[in-house]
Amino acid sequence: MKYPLTAFLILLANFCFSQNKTEIYVIGNIHDSVPNYHPKILFEILDKVKPDIILHEVDSKGMEDYENGIRITENEIKASNSYLKKYPKTLRFSFDFEGRNQYRKDRGMVPTDNLSVKLIDSLYKAKKLAPSEVKIYEKFTNTTQELMKIAELSPENFNNVTTDQICERRQNAQYVELLKITEARPEFAKRFVVKPNGEKISYREGFKLMSGFWDLRNQTMAKNIYNVAKKHPNKKIVVLTGFLHRYYILKELKRINNGQYVIKEFYD
Repeated sequence: MKYPLTAFLILLANFCFSQNKTEIYVIGNIHDSVPNYHPKILFEILDKVKPDIILHEVDSKGMEDYENGIRITENEIKASNSYLKKYPKTLRFSFDFEGRNQYRKDRGMVPTDNLSVKLIDSLYKAKKLAPSEVKIYEKFTNTTQELMKIAELSPENFNNVTTDQICERRQNAQYVELLKITEARPEFAKRFVVKPNGEKISYREGFKLMSGFWDLRNQTMAKNIYNVAKKHPNKKIVVLTGFLHRYYILKELKRINNGQYVIKEFYD
């Protein structure tokens, strides 16, 4: 009976260890309320997971606004407020790139990013793109449409490995493939916007900067999540983010994880 008892004790120890490990749930969201996804649905998800900590995709100023009842419009904060009302001891923190919006404006990434995509679209409709560029743009638009259809389904459908892969393909199409068009075509070097400091920046340069910022922002968000997990061990943490970010955050968390936490899905 010695060995069965030893095996039982090992299993018990492993179980206790797993019970005391930090759990992270990265929930991809649709920010605006729609019939298939609204604050009540997200609240029910939170109430099922019962997190100790909720992380919001805002910076410290955005979190301060939330706490002061400013800009309470999106699904995440409405559901979070309902959860906090039921569980007042819940902690909430921001995890986004600090000063995100102003950072992008100051460097001219905004509005050159959207203006560049609009220009590509107008060139496409005017049949002025080269065949290889047409292929790139159609891949981008087709993948976008595919995700829009998935976003009409229940949240499990835009929170899984398959959809994560489609999101990665779509974002790669935007920030790597479309960049090939803006870098090659002269139209993007001849159109400019004026930055807050009065300097001009071309569509080409602004779009290139935004493409790099996609990586920087997501990597920073993952580090911020990791730091919260490190500071608050053995807790359940729910990360509320746009579902296009989910694949990148999960990939980064898995890369930097040193065994301090486990990643779970809300429906497991």
